[in-house]
Parts: sequence; C-alpha cells; structure tokens
Amino acid sequence: AAKAESLIAGLDIAALLAAADADAAAYADLQRTWKDTEMSAEEKATIEATALAVPVTLVEDCHRHVLAIQQFLPDCNPNITSDAKVGIHQLAGAARAAFQTVLVNSPPPELRARLKGILREVGAIEAALLELDEE
Repeated sequence: AAKAESLIAGLDIAALLAAADADAAAYADLQRTWKDTEMSAEEKATIEATALAVPVTLVEDCHRHVLAIQQFLPDCNPNITSDAKVGIHQLAGAARAAFQTVLVNSPPPELRARLKGILREVGAIEAALLELDEE
C-alpha cells in the first residue's frame, strides 16, 4: 500500500489536466501572432517558445509517469494490474498527442529527435504490456 500511495503522490494528475488549459492558452496567444501586425518580434518569439514548451513538457511528464507505473507493476495488486496498465496506455496516448502538437510548432531537430526517443521507449513499454513481441 505504501508503494501505491507513493506512486499516486508522484503522479501529479492536476498538472496533467492543467496542461490542457495551458495548451489552449498558448494556442490562443499563438493565434494572436498570426493577426497582430504590430506585435514585436520579441513578443512573438516568446509566444512561439511557450506554444512549443507546453506540449514538450507534457510529453516529458507522461513519459516520467509511464516509467513510474511500469516500475510499480511488480508490486501492484494482481487484481488491479490491468488498471495500472491502462494508465500507461492513456499516458502513452497523451504523449503521442502532445508530440503531434510539438511537430506543428517546428521544434529544432535535436528536440524532435529526443522526443521521438521518448516515444519509442513508451511504445516499447506498451508493446511489452500487450505482448506484441510474443508468438
């Protein structure tokens, strides 16, 4: 029970949910950059950086949570293991969706490569849970 409580405490669900609001706000600001002809280059660059940073952080947070749940699985009550695995799949989907938003914001090649590596790792975890490599 202590390990489960520790896992739950480390999974900052409120932050994940707040990321949706942060993304909506960043997108609204980004739309302003397309219309406001008097916006300074500095303000535009700041807005674009935020529009990229929000989904990048979400990919990273989802990855961190996937790893935490994966590490918890050996200690998980066998009756709820599938629930923990579903959590991994939901976080993996959120990470992929956030990465799609990252791509729209033209990330530098090294950031794109790093995030692709994260998604490959998450995908491998999912494949193992689903036993896709077996048979």
